[in-house]
Amino acid sequence: MKLPIENRKYSTEITADDDGEHVSIAGWVHEKRDLGGVFFLIVRDREGFAQVTLHKRKVDKELFERAKKVPRESVVAIEGIVKSEQKAPNEYEIIPERIEVLSVASHVLPLDTTGKVGAELDTRLDARFMDVRTERTKHIFIIRSRVLKAIRDFLDERGFIEINTPKIVSAATEGGTALFPITYFEREAFLNQSPQLYKQMLIASGLDKVCEIAPIFRAEEHDTTKHLNEATSIDVEVAFVSNETVMQLLEELIALVYSMVAAYPGLDSFNLDFKIPKTPFRRITYDEAIDVLLERGEQIEWGEDLSTSAEHILGKTIGEHYFITDWPRAIKPFYAQPIEGKDTCDAFDLMHPRLELASGSQRVHSYELLKANIESKGLSADSFEFYLNAFRYGMPPHAGWGLGVERLLMSMLGLDNVREVVLFPRDRRRLVP
Repeated sequence: MKLPIENRKYSTEITADDDGEHVSIAGWVHEKRDLGGVFFLIVRDREGFAQVTLHKRKVDKELFERAKKVPRESVVAIEGIVKSEQKAPNEYEIIPERIEVLSVASHVLPLDTTGKVGAELDTRLDARFMDVRTERTKHIFIIRSRVLKAIRDFLDERGFIEINTPKIVSAATEGGTALFPITYFEREAFLNQSPQLYKQMLIASGLDKVCEIAPIFRAEEHDTTKHLNEATSIDVEVAFVSNETVMQLLEELIALVYSMVAAYPGLDSFNLDFKIPKTPFRRITYDEAIDVLLERGEQIEWGEDLSTSAEHILGKTIGEHYFITDWPRAIKPFYAQPIEGKDTCDAFDLMHPRLELASGSQRVHSYELLKANIESKGLSADSFEFYLNAFRYGMPPHAGWGLGVERLLMSMLGLDNVREVVLFPRDRRRLVP
């Protein structure tokens, strides 16, 4: 390589105080502006923009012509002198001495990276590598990265052990038919819906606080703005605690993530009235939720799960993050602890005013009750023998939850479609790129 681009600086690492310094930058040609005697290249890197200024009478003719001819979105490396300029991005410009075109882009682009011409979401997803070059999309995925780091740090500071559980399994986590079957040599297997069974088994191992951030797979045929067939779930499981303890952990985590994102400079790209939610979040029971819905004319019977319209009604009524607790046993998984003498269980959902974010519960830790619950769901206890065995030899009381990363980001950033926060989303229609 002719230029020392290994020693290049990001655009934000250069300031007006570097006036007169010799620097190297590299990036993509974002825009070109021809004012006759002066030509500007706006070069974009991961951190922002740098203005490269060429005065026709002051630079080599060949250099000037090369800059004019390079197509937008081509990759360039530039060596030059920093000059203070208040009107330029970051209040400096670079007077180039050398320009190397490292990769020439096609003149016809799949979408406009400046954001001046909008594109449909499908167009953006088909050319995701190009879409991430736009400022708003870039900020989504930098925020996503920082959110995941903040969550890991939060859990690590509270003594959680991060685990990795299998994504190829022999039995459904929650029953039902929403499974992706695969051929596993001579046997049938499935892509895992959740790490639930395995994280409970590890509670029996003595690792009394475990967490996992990993993909989950749901073969549901929903084609909505909030469903994915491959998503990322944040799962925790904690021994010797009540449901209320893990609910407090969850609301503290949400508030922390919002606080971190509130300080992110690129948040301005989303035009949000961004508010950090106050804790503790409001708690309402399932019965109270049904009463609110009936009062507002929603057609729902006790024991039904909440529809999208029901979630919207509750969200508008409450207007902030909230928990729904004490759900009917029939619509929650077999591992949720029943409430004695009632048809309900000690389970909860965390709700944003727009949609559900997380589900959790106090878990059954009795072998006999768990086996009976499995069979009451029409499932074979034999299929869950590997899981049930962990409950035979000393399983402490425990509770936990799973939080959807994509839904958290979608709701926090005010986005219309969950696919926006996934680099390469998988739904019932999209398998590539």
